[in-house]
Amino acid sequence: MAQDDPKTLVSTDWLARHLKDPDLRILDGSMYLPGSDRDARAEYDAAHIPGARFFDIDDISDHRSDLPHMAPPVEKFMSRLRALGVGDGHQVVVYDGSGLFSAARVWWLFRLMGQDNIAVLDGGFPKWQAEEREVEDLPPVVRDRHMTVRRQNGLVKDVTQVSAAAKLGDTEIIDARSAARFRGEAPEPRPGLRAGHIPGSKNVPYTSLLNDDGTMKDMDALRAAFETGGVDLAKPAITTCGSGVTAAVLSLALERLGKTNHSLYDGSWSEWGMSPTLPVATGDT
Repeated sequence: MAQDDPKTLVSTDWLARHLKDPDLRILDGSMYLPGSDRDARAEYDAAHIPGARFFDIDDISDHRSDLPHMAPPVEKFMSRLRALGVGDGHQVVVYDGSGLFSAARVWWLFRLMGQDNIAVLDGGFPKWQAEEREVEDLPPVVRDRHMTVRRQNGLVKDVTQVSAAAKLGDTEIIDARSAARFRGEAPEPRPGLRAGHIPGSKNVPYTSLLNDDGTMKDMDALRAAFETGGVDLAKPAITTCGSGVTAAVLSLALERLGKTNHSLYDGSWSEWGMSPTLPVATGDT
């Protein structure tokens, strides 16, 4: 079991102990890849951790972009969270229905908006249910609270910045996709994307950071996973994936390791793989 840290990751035991805390807010941040045949909102409506509110990653995004679930404007993030009754002074715990998948994206969004009082539930809803803990199907009682947002621009990178980093080679670009997708041997789940990876990037599949029950591995195993992928943890890091979701699992793991000079490529392969002018590498690193 990972050590509880209300700024990164907490256990189901920790959440059960704090479930009735007046300033605790729980978010269901579930989303699923295209073709998964799962409906995150319907699953939330059927059963969720008591008091949980549904954080719709696709809705709380920048709809001005053609890319999937890009980080929202500050004003939109503030208004949506206020409507969920989440604001200043709240300790937030976010979980998802996969174990540890999209909840990390919500964690990263909060960090991007200058909110660090958020943790991912280790093992997520599957672990909570496996332990036969309390669930409900009732909508939460929402009370409005203001949220102060200070966007941390250093936590996100755009395609120009990633392209420059790839050319300079002074930053580790770490890809969270599967090895087959990284090498260009497996098709992308989104149509129209080329196969392969950003030249010079390293592959650390997000699944390599997780135990069989969907919990995050301990510190030594996390460090070993990055080192196995050829990552120099002393360098600044940019995480990337298919659409900026599982990249956040890497970001969460780096934060757990005490690494603070990391950022996330929000457009990820949905942007890079779509552009005919950007270089693509195949095979291993």
